[in-house]
Amino acid sequence: MGDSIAATPSPVVTRGGYAKGDARRERIVEVAAEIFGTQGFRASTMLQIAAACGISRTGLLHHFPTKESLLEAVLARRDTGADPRHPPASEGSDGRQMLRRLLAVVEHNATQPRIVNLFSVLSAEAGDPAHPAHDYFRQRYARLRGELKQALHHVAAAGQLTPGTDPDSLAVEIIALMDGLQVQWVLAPRDVDMAAVLRHRLDAALTVPLGMTSTEDVGVRVEDL
Repeated sequence: MGDSIAATPSPVVTRGGYAKGDARRERIVEVAAEIFGTQGFRASTMLQIAAACGISRTGLLHHFPTKESLLEAVLARRDTGADPRHPPASEGSDGRQMLRRLLAVVEHNATQPRIVNLFSVLSAEAGDPAHPAHDYFRQRYARLRGELKQALHHVAAAGQLTPGTDPDSLAVEIIALMDGLQVQWVLAPRDVDMAAVLRHRLDAALTVPLGMTSTEDVGVRVEDL
């Protein structure tokens, strides 16, 4: 199946390439993201992706010699720029800033069904240690757990977690809630308000509600989401 994908993949766009080549590469990644998100990585084929892009398989292999390298580019495209789902742990010493950013991400994700579906499908597939994205997702979750635990410990130290709440357990629960909400939302977007459910859970764990979560409030630019 090839080597596993690192948690921080290389950039998608080759800056020194010709504009036409870069545009074609970006189109391939866009199409692959759609196909991987609907069929999964393993059920998709390079021939199928090439046909959907209107190019030959040889033309596709010119840009991406293996399906694993194409998956790497798809994941890198998702992670391009600042990722508010993984803000620096030091940002907002009380930890509340990170919680607001998580809500801002969930609110934005509700406008991005293709990206949400892609992440849900690939993260489920990657539970298999032989999957090329296994290490990518394992490291991604480990990083998020660590940052969220640190943020919640700041909140606890400030006396803002409800009595009896364990910051470490709450961090794991929040991540599980976010991912579970995404799966339900993809299947029934009109019936599931991801941000409202997450906000309710966070506020239930805090002695002081989070308050505003607009992109201006948390310092997140829409183009960075």
